Amino acid sequence: MKLTLSYALFVLIVGVAVFALGFLLLRFVPEGNLYADSGAFAPRRTDLVEVFVRYATWTLLGLAVVGLGGGWIVAGVMLRPLRRITDAARAARDGAFDQRIALPGRRDELTDLADTFDGMLARVTETLEEQRRFAANASHELRTPHATMRTMLEVARSDPAGADIPRLLQRLDDTNERAIRLTEALLALARASRGGMIERRPVDVDAVVTELVAELFGGLTGESAVRTPETPIGASTLAAPGVRILRDRVETVAVTAGDEILIRQAIGNLLRNALLYNVPDGWVRVSVHVDGRHVIVDILNTGPLLDAATVATLPEPFVRAAARQRGRGDGTGLGLAIVASIVRAHAGRLELWPRDGGGLHARLRLPRT
Repeated sequence: MKLTLSYALFVLIVGVAVFALGFLLLRFVPEGNLYADSGAFAPRRTDLVEVFVRYATWTLLGLAVVGLGGGWIVAGVMLRPLRRITDAARAARDGAFDQRIALPGRRDELTDLADTFDGMLARVTETLEEQRRFAANASHELRTPHATMRTMLEVARSDPAGADIPRLLQRLDDTNERAIRLTEALLALARASRGGMIERRPVDVDAVVTELVAELFGGLTGESAVRTPETPIGASTLAAPGVRILRDRVETVAVTAGDEILIRQAIGNLLRNALLYNVPDGWVRVSVHVDGRHVIVDILNTGPLLDAATVATLPEPFVRAAARQRGRGDGTGLGLAIVASIVRAHAGRLELWPRDGGGLHARLRLPRT
């Protein structure tokens, strides 16, 4: 109705302006009757004004009718896409995120709006589905260690005399540590997902990689270091024996802007995965270099054979490829999910490829400063 009245008012204003101009031109007509030499008669100004006003009034009334009718039709045509968008938005408000606008026609502002809204709905649907899977998996993962501890306690309580208390305490301690690590990983994932809360400062990525390699390989920082079965790697002892680290050094300034603790955690998770899912006498190759506007960290490792479909699912929370699982199952299933969240929060990208012959090629791409 507003658009219709606007169109009709615009038509009337134009009509009034045209007739006002004609009325002004009538001022140049003399008041008395005019006769030509041939005897022709010309009406005087008063007669012309009377006729002009009568027909101008009828014309303006006709313009008002045409403006209202035509404006109603034009407004309906213009607003039809908006009604379609409103229906989709109302359906999304009520929880139906599978409905799409799919507005046809040539490219204009309304089709751009509709396509943007469809893209937003697709993103929301994907996010909600990820959250559902995450909640279900997190519930299962958090319940498992507690159920295990309850079972061990019930068994010990049913036969107190035959219970091996030291072994029971050790198993309870191991299971509790697993629950703690899982909880800490969930907190880290939540923190990494809050990209807007990151305090960005210059971070020397090459220095971070060097320190992590030194920590994970027991202080051995040469071009090639070998981990023996007795060498501790962080808090885990799952790495296969004899794994070598190959450190490719490039003399360049590899500095990004972000939270050094989070970046350290992302790179550390990739290095730990490269060790945990390796093979005896395998290797891990680490390199840092600059590619245009990005700082790139490449981590390659030997390991079990992986296919591209399996690798594509690894960054999802609690996803563990069957070929990458080790017998003890100490992983939380959140390592690569945390890495992906940290990288997204830093406007970067995590890329994964299966290596020919087994293992994984992981690449962190961070903005260069």
